[in-house]
Amino acid sequence: MDLAAKIYVAGHRGMVGSAIVRAMRAAGHTAIVTRTSAELDLRDGTATRAFLAAEAPAYVIMAAARVGGIKYNSIAPYDFLYDNLMMSANVIEGARLAGVRKLLFLGSSCIYPKLAPQPIREDSLLSGPLETTNEAYAVAKIAGIKLCTHARAQYGCDFISAMPCNLYGLGDNFSLEHSHVLPAIIRKMHEAKLRGDPVLRLWGTGTPLREFLHADDLAEACLLLMDRYTEPGHINVGSGEELSIRQLAEIIAQVVGFTGRIEFDPAMPDGTPRKLMDVSRIRALGWRPRISLTEGIRGAYAWYLANSAEVRK
Repeated sequence: MDLAAKIYVAGHRGMVGSAIVRAMRAAGHTAIVTRTSAELDLRDGTATRAFLAAEAPAYVIMAAARVGGIKYNSIAPYDFLYDNLMMSANVIEGARLAGVRKLLFLGSSCIYPKLAPQPIREDSLLSGPLETTNEAYAVAKIAGIKLCTHARAQYGCDFISAMPCNLYGLGDNFSLEHSHVLPAIIRKMHEAKLRGDPVLRLWGTGTPLREFLHADDLAEACLLLMDRYTEPGHINVGSGEELSIRQLAEIIAQVVGFTGRIEFDPAMPDGTPRKLMDVSRIRALGWRPRISLTEGIRGAYAWYLANSAEVRK
C-alpha cells in the first residue's frame, strides 16, 4: 500500500481495528481515516455510501462487527445476523461504488462447518452444517466473503477476505455477558482471586480445542495481505497451534495468580468440539505470528488491570 494513500479502517476503536491502526502508523501510513459508530452508523446504507464517496479512500479495511461469545450469540441471533450483514454489505457496496482500489474484509473461523475436517482448509466453507450457537454471525460473515468474491468476478474489484481464528489482545471485551472465552476467563479468575474463592466453575466440559491469535499479529498479517495477496475467496489467518479450554484456563490461572481449583459445568454449551485452521497459504506468503500465547495473555491481563474500572461500567 502507498504510505501516503488514504486508508479507511472501519471499526478502528475495537480490539482488531485499533491493532490495525497501530500497525499502519508504525509502518508509516499517514492518511488513516476513521469514524466512530456515533459519527457513522454502518448499518445505514445511504450514509455509508455517501461517506465513502466523499472520502474516496484508496483502501478499506473492514474490521467493524458486532461480536460476542457463545452466550451473547445464543440470546441475540437476529441482532448478530442483521447488524453484521448490513454493515458488511454497506461497506463493500459503498467501496465498490466509490472505486476503492483494494478492500480487506475480516471474518471469523466460525464460518466453517461444526464438524469440518481438521485442520480446516479454506475449501471447507459451506461443506456442512454450522455450529448452532454462532450460526447467525457465521452466516453474515459468509455473505461478506461472497460479496467480495462476486464483486471481483462481476466488477473487477480487488476485494479480499481473511478469516482469523479466535482473537484476543489489548482492548478486548471483558464483559461477562458478551465476551469471548479468553477474556471472560481472565476476568472471572481475577475476580475469584480477589474474593479468595477456592473453586472457579467455568462453562462447558473444558475439552473443546481452540486456536488463539493476538490481535497485533493479525494486524501485521492484514498489512501483508493488502500488499501481497489478491485472490478470490478467503484466506485463513491463525497461529497453527491448538489447546483445550482447560489448558487455556490453566495458563490464565498462572498469569493471573489464581490458585484455586478449576471446575467445568458440562450442563453449559461447549460450541464446536475442535477448530484448528490450515494456515499453509498465509505461511507461504512469509507471515508467522510473533507473540506467544502466554506472552499475549500477560499483556491482555495487564491491559485489563489498567482499564478494569472502565470495563466494569
